[in-house]
Amino acid sequence: MKYGELVRKLRRLGYEFRRQARGSHEIWWHPETKRYTVVPHHEAGEIPQRTLEGET
Repeated sequence: MKYGELVRKLRRLGYEFRRQARGSHEIWWHPETKRYTVVPHHEAGEIPQRTLEGET
């Protein structure tokens, strides 16, 4: 999945961009669930499916 597609999905789910993290990562926040998620910002390439799935 490309970065732009992931960001659109996060916004539809109610997440808001919170801040830039180290390197090429961003912190996104969901105000209702009070949960954070870290998103790698790699515009040129695909974000691997395992990254999107989180911990297994």
